[in-house]
Amino acid sequence: MDALTWFGLFAVSAMLLAYALEERSHWLVLCFAIACALGSVYGFLQGAWPFGVVEAVWAVVALRRWLARRRVSQDCGEALK
Repeated sequence: MDALTWFGLFAVSAMLLAYALEERSHWLVLCFAIACALGSVYGFLQGAWPFGVVEAVWAVVALRRWLARRRVSQDCGEALK
């Protein structure tokens, strides 16, 4: 396997792991967003631009979910003080 294939394997594996564990912490949602961005880069580098575009959209969606969950988490922390 070449370096690009290893990079793609890492990106997709990180996406799977972060998605499976994201209920544990809002930080894992951010990890999922970053992994989606890496998957997008992989798609474009490989020449599969539809994959790259879809992964970029997933990265934006996940980033928005992270921002929302982070706000809720901060609000809950403020209420406990």
